[in-house]
Amino acid sequence: MFELRLVQGSLLKKVLESIKDLVNDANFDCSATGFSLQAMDSSHVALVALLLRSEGFEHYRCDRNISMGMNLGNMAKMLKCAGNDDIVTIKADDGSDTVTFMFESPTQDKIADFEMKLMDIDSEHLGIPESEYDAIVRMPSFEFARICKDLGTIGDTVVISVTKEGVKFSSRGDIGTANIVCRQNTSVDKPEDATIIEMKEMVSLTFALRYMNSFAKATPLASQVTISLSSDLPVVVEYKIAEMGYVRFYLAPKIEEDEADPYVETTSKAKAKPKAETRPKLKINPDEEMKPEVDSNMENEVVEIKPELESNMEPEVDSNMENEVLEIKPSLNSKMEPETESNSNMENEVLEIKPELNSKMEPERESKPQLDIKPKKEANGEVQVMDIE
Repeated sequence: MFELRLVQGSLLKKVLESIKDLVNDANFDCSATGFSLQAMDSSHVALVALLLRSEGFEHYRCDRNISMGMNLGNMAKMLKCAGNDDIVTIKADDGSDTVTFMFESPTQDKIADFEMKLMDIDSEHLGIPESEYDAIVRMPSFEFARICKDLGTIGDTVVISVTKEGVKFSSRGDIGTANIVCRQNTSVDKPEDATIIEMKEMVSLTFALRYMNSFAKATPLASQVTISLSSDLPVVVEYKIAEMGYVRFYLAPKIEEDEADPYVETTSKAKAKPKAETRPKLKINPDEEMKPEVDSNMENEVVEIKPELESNMEPEVDSNMENEVLEIKPSLNSKMEPETESNSNMENEVLEIKPELNSKMEPERESKPQLDIKPKKEANGEVQVMDIE
């Protein structure tokens, strides 16, 4: 069973408001050490890491490690039903497909509970190593949010440069350019208003302002923001949540030479690559190559057909027809029977074959003289002569 009780319910509401626009669905990992989340945005450009340690809750119980998949937009709607001073309790049974949110007023005169269905979300937990950065800037979180908002009206990108003079935020757009410099300032009455810069090497990196403005939505969680920069690592924008944890945003830098969004260019290049690979396929079936194959097949078919026609025609008409009996195929007999008169005596009758058949069978032989057929004796001793016209 998993159960946590948070007296400052508004803190959980602020956490959801800061990440719900960046991440749609995510798994909350619950363990004995705390309540955590790690997820990437839909374009897989930015990474969010959240940790709320178990010591920061009034009551925390986790019998075994569980992962609860939730839609962050729906979870934020649930938490909006709670007052800023309400005590928030989250419960989930082992093997259950629902999670329960319970909101209690400080005077205990009102208790509300809501149940939400859990989701099955496939996600990989990335191991983020601890790294040393070339420059670390700590500044008031509201000041960072204001700078990102102001630069967003000028251009789409921000160049963050850390030098001995301080940290400079620059942007360039169609209407002009903007440069904002924040120098180190530690002599202030309130520690949260101080600007502290730790620099090992000079750093200058470019980032998309739309992501920076999204990160700045976590400003209500902490009075200060920490920006860690390095030339070969993503930038880390961290907001500490009181003494119980943090929310960190990771973003890869953009290439300065590219005026357009490198994330969009990377996607287009990835799509363009298969097109280059498929080009050779267009040359496989040209018309010039197909014609010889068809012609060769046609020639072979014609050569094979001609002998068949000649072989069929030759048995019907023989060039040496003298002293031989004319043989007519059954197929011809069936056609010629109506024209031949049947007579048992058959005396003095001549078998006639229409010229149409002769013209079809051998047009070139029409001019030949009549051929005498060997007489055929009948039973009565008379002879019948068969003439062919």
